[in-house]
Amino acid sequence: MLGVGINVATVLLGGALGLLLGGRVAQRLRDTVMQGLGLCVLVIGALSALETADVLALIVSCVLGGFLGEWINIEKRLENLGGRAERLLTRGEARGTFVQGFMTASLVFCVGAMSVVGSLESGLSGDHATLIAKAALDGVGAVFFAAAMGPGVLLSALVILLYQGAIALSASLVAPLLSQAVVTEMSAVGGALIVGIGLNMLGVAKIRVGNLLPAVFVPLVYVPLAAWLGGLA
Repeated sequence: MLGVGINVATVLLGGALGLLLGGRVAQRLRDTVMQGLGLCVLVIGALSALETADVLALIVSCVLGGFLGEWINIEKRLENLGGRAERLLTRGEARGTFVQGFMTASLVFCVGAMSVVGSLESGLSGDHATLIAKAALDGVGAVFFAAAMGPGVLLSALVILLYQGAIALSASLVAPLLSQAVVTEMSAVGGALIVGIGLNMLGVAKIRVGNLLPAVFVPLVYVPLAAWLGGLA
């Protein structure tokens, strides 16, 4: 859990620094920075999605994950959590962007192979190198996200703690399922969701990325099943 703790700490520190900087930056500049971040998120997601070795896995994962996510209504639950925190912690100008910052940062920081693989390594062998590298990236990202979107970014540290902490604690159960092929497809699906986050940030679309989160885990079942069926053919 040390790696998870480091990741949480860097997001909190980066977010706090971003809040200090953001108050001194004109709204017009913050809007431009937000658009630039949206473009960067879009490119990062596209690069990860293009690593897929099985496009059908990507399609099936998004379809099944979307069904499950809509049934659970993950996006609404996250928004409700962000909304309650917003009412408790903010007032005035900070309101309105709090939930956006929380949702965007939580999804960007938690969707992707580094979150899963790094947490597994941390839980299984005490190797925190991947999570420490991720923590450095997330800390820098938190600075810019918080400067552009406000204090909601800090609350994303709680999501990181719960999500990555749960994976680290259950590592011995999950690790046998993670072949290289599974990790590749999980990363590709995560990349597709990050593209959706980028489109939301740019105002191009309103994609309920939170409700697609279960798609990241569909390759855990799909890839071994597809390999087994291929062996029978």
